[in-house]
Amino acid sequence: MKILIIRHGEPDYSIDSLTEKGWREAELLSDKLKNMQIKAFYVSPLGRARDTASFTLEKTGQTAEICDWLREFDAPINGPDGNKRITWDWLPGEWTAEDKYYSRDLWYTTPIMEEGKVIDEAKKVYTGLDSLIAKHGYERNGNCYNAVNPNNDTIALFCHFGVECVMLGHLLGVSPMVLWHGFCALPSSVTTLVTEERRKGTAYFRMLSFGDTSHLYIAGEQPSFAARFCETFDNENERHD
Repeated sequence: MKILIIRHGEPDYSIDSLTEKGWREAELLSDKLKNMQIKAFYVSPLGRARDTASFTLEKTGQTAEICDWLREFDAPINGPDGNKRITWDWLPGEWTAEDKYYSRDLWYTTPIMEEGKVIDEAKKVYTGLDSLIAKHGYERNGNCYNAVNPNNDTIALFCHFGVECVMLGHLLGVSPMVLWHGFCALPSSVTTLVTEERRKGTAYFRMLSFGDTSHLYIAGEQPSFAARFCETFDNENERHD
């Protein structure tokens, strides 16, 4: 089985939709996805993800199941500075000073994370993802999956960067803190995972590509900077916070 995790196009957060560029990205993305014989579509309930999926659904004549657990990861915390913030936006000097954040089993055990009950929200994502995968023939068993009904189907999940990293952490056994702060899935990008059943009955997911934006380059559309921070501190036209 193949899983496509798709981040929404460039967002206009003020209206929970897309910018003009985001709409172009979504349409170019649909040209890539329409020929991929995707069996099932799943989408976040938030407008920017649903709008991104709309072109692909129209061109394929399919509908998407709305999954609440695919919404952007919602576990606000009080950061080291005492201010409320989202879980995946720490300054490098803050989170890298704590070794627990590098551990898949300990990242949520620091006082800040425990106060925010972050693991409770993460478990909602884990449960939702495993239930969806089970519906498509693979049941979680420890850190692998039982291939109950092995297949070559492709499913697509339209969602958000924060929750994407939580899902990848669960599938690959990686702390989402490392993924949130060390990886960047640009708007409208596609991350592809595929099962490997090297021994009958036992499957694991391997990531074939992360944050692919080839559909933009093919069309001459530059990727959005919306997901990034300044490359150098003196770049005043790029965001710092």
